[in-house]
Formats: sequence, C-alpha cells, structure tokens
Amino acid sequence: MFNIGWGIFYMLVNFGFFLLCYRLFGKKGLYAWIGVATVIANIQVVKTVEMFGIVMTLGNTMYVSLYLTSDLLNEKFGREEAKRAVWFGFFTLIMTTVLMQMVLAFEPQESDISQGALETIFGLMPRLALGSLTAYFVSQFLDVRLYSWIRKYYPKRHQLWIRNNGSTMVSSFVDTLIFCSIAFLGQYSLQVWLEILLTTYVFKFVLTAAGTPVLYIARNFHHAEDEPVKTVPQ
Repeated sequence: MFNIGWGIFYMLVNFGFFLLCYRLFGKKGLYAWIGVATVIANIQVVKTVEMFGIVMTLGNTMYVSLYLTSDLLNEKFGREEAKRAVWFGFFTLIMTTVLMQMVLAFEPQESDISQGALETIFGLMPRLALGSLTAYFVSQFLDVRLYSWIRKYYPKRHQLWIRNNGSTMVSSFVDTLIFCSIAFLGQYSLQVWLEILLTTYVFKFVLTAAGTPVLYIARNFHHAEDEPVKTVPQ
C-alpha cells in the first residue's frame, strides 16, 4: 500500500519539476529535461517494485514525461523543434552509456566502495540502453509525426488532449514493444514477458492521461522566446 501512495506522490513531484523546469528556463529547460529524464529513466528501470499486485520496473513516469516534452515543443514551437529535441535525447543516452562503460573499466582502488554498486546499476546498461535507444528513436519520432498528423484534423486549442493522448497511445505501445523485446525477451518466459509488456503499456497510458492537465498548464506559460508555430510541409 505504501508504494501506491508513494508512487502517486512521486508522480506529482515529477510533473511538478517538469512544470518548474519549463517555467523557469523556457525552451532551454525542456531540452535540459529531455537530457536528464532520458538518463534517469534508464537508471530507474533497474529497480523493480510491486504495485496493485503486479511487479513492475520504475522509470515509466520519467519516461512518459519525455512524450509530454516533445508534444509541448511540437505544440508551441513546431515539428522541427520537437525532432531536434528527440535527437538531443538520443545523443544524451549514447554519451552516458559510453562514458559509464569507460568508468567501469577503471581498476578500483582497494578501499573503493562504489565499484560494485556502479556495476549493478550501469553493468546492465548496454542491453537496456540498446533497447531504450532503439525504442526511443523509433517511438519519439513516430510521436512527433503522429502529433503533427492528428493536429491537421484536431487543430483547436481545446483539442490538445486529443493530439497528446492520440499520438502517445500509439507511440508508447511501439516503444514498449521494442524495449521489452530487446531487454527482456528470452530472459523470461513468454507469459511473464507478455505480462511485463501489457502492464508496462497500460501504466504508461494511465500516466499519459494523468499528465494531460500538466500539458495544458505548461502550454499557458509564456516566455520571450515563444513565437507562432510555422506550418511545416508534410
């Protein structure tokens, strides 16, 4: 029961920091959030917890915030800006993976107490990172494209929830399918793998719905750098 209450509180804190990051730093804050969230989500996924009688990995809340970020950039600054941010997140994850594998290769001093902990967390990163990089690359660019496509049919200001949830519903499933296939297929039985796949997707979609009001709040923030979205040829 503690995990459920703490999970709700964590979600509120997570979205609160997201809003604060954009409110204080504008578009640069969104880029910073993508860099930080991409790395943190891949560290958190190492830890498993139980909620509602289901064993799940952490990192979903942070990862869903990446979709909120790209959708907000698409909404306020256009499709090309959202694509540029996706590339930034992709680079951040590659850089972190390479650097941390190099850190692990150093021979620790006899009194060192951190090597084991670092190996536990970052030793799993290559396979997780491969799954995450592939899933991130495909799903995020799919989300940007879908958001722009849905926007042609539901362009009104109050229809933001349709654009956000519609694009994320599809792209998050693709993301979950790719990541779970690379990271967990063969590690667990097919039944357990399917349970992880379905519960992870459902949890992500619930978090996306919960984050929709946050996206509406963030859209109403105004900065000097804000400018009208230019129409990009499809």
